[in-house]
Amino acid sequence: MSTAPARPRAALLLLAYLAFVSLGLPDGLLGVGWPSIRSDFGVPTEAVGLVLTAGTVGYLTSSVLAGFTLARIGVGALLAGSTLLASLALTGYALSPVLAVLVGCALLLGLGSGAVDSGLNAYAAGAFGPRHMNWMHAFFGLGVAIGPLIMTGALSAGLSWRWGYGIVAAAQLALATAFALTVRAWRRGGPATTGAATAPAVRVPIRATLRLPAVWSGTLAFVLYVAIEVSAGLWAFLLLTDGRGLSAAVAGGCVSAYWGSLFVGRVVQGVVAERLGATLVLRVSLVGMAVGAGLVAVPGPAALAVLGLVVVGFAAAPVFPLLTLTTAERVGAAHADRAIGLQIGAAGIGAALVPAGLGVLIGNTSVEVLGSALVVLALALVALHEWGARRSTDRPNGQPVPAQPAGEAQTSGPVRPVVEGR
Repeated sequence: MSTAPARPRAALLLLAYLAFVSLGLPDGLLGVGWPSIRSDFGVPTEAVGLVLTAGTVGYLTSSVLAGFTLARIGVGALLAGSTLLASLALTGYALSPVLAVLVGCALLLGLGSGAVDSGLNAYAAGAFGPRHMNWMHAFFGLGVAIGPLIMTGALSAGLSWRWGYGIVAAAQLALATAFALTVRAWRRGGPATTGAATAPAVRVPIRATLRLPAVWSGTLAFVLYVAIEVSAGLWAFLLLTDGRGLSAAVAGGCVSAYWGSLFVGRVVQGVVAERLGATLVLRVSLVGMAVGAGLVAVPGPAALAVLGLVVVGFAAAPVFPLLTLTTAERVGAAHADRAIGLQIGAAGIGAALVPAGLGVLIGNTSVEVLGSALVVLALALVALHEWGARRSTDRPNGQPVPAQPAGEAQTSGPVRPVVEGR
């Protein structure tokens, strides 16, 4: 058998990993850079909500439209154009004279990031299989871990926060160039050439999906999970500096350690989940998130809060990928695609509204409220998951969902629902 196709597929896989690193970089920049940004623009702490909301609106819009765009221009062109847009938006961040311009750039960044995220996930689901899906999300964590280091390095060198965004904008431009040069390779290496059988169509009305309690409990679970992940990363720097007395350089390194633990956890626990099963790993991870949040909430030395953040990051690592991969088990294969779409959209909402609300709460009380908020969110997520697990034995329409061995790629693809109307 020829191994010629393996080389371009390996190159595309490397680009996919780098793209997920690039998706995480801006998220890591904002948490460390925001105190300097708000000082330069003369705005209150809670103004970060405007940036997060604008980014979420762009992200949700492009995520919804990505499926239609893919059919017209292909994944390679979508990735190249969207990454270029992200690079231009980050350049706008670096040059913004006022907050209003930065908010507009956040909208553009969300448009670019949402298209890259949706396009790569859609491509990888058919071309790379579940193992690489997990590792791609791990590389997102790596990108978010590198982001604070870039911004901390710029600030520690006496440079403006604008340099941090300028550096990442240049990296995004290089990635956009790589995508543009490999447009044809993405088309040749797509799911259509992998030998996977076409998934059977099953007619499922939209209203049948929306009536399932498991769809909405899963959607809310994504809101809570992403709210914890983003809130901890966004406000940890402020907690460690203003609340626990660490220097900016040390606190920036600690925030990077939080995101780094998310990356390491996804690499390690992906292997563990294959051996022990997703259900057990999810339960232990959710409890671990609550324990880590408790450590952050306990008044004490900065080291205790840092330990709590690392525990939260490591425990949270496999939750997003495993919740996504087990969606069909909760809602049924015929409803899975639609449910995942709702979940990803809800994740974007949770990433913006809850951290922004926490910013308002912190601005009117104290940054120490962060730990208590994380505890409440983590306990709510544990309770919601346990409630959903008890109901998962009642399959949609009474039909069991066939189990798939952990770590194995699907050979026939998921059942694809056909939309019949509202």
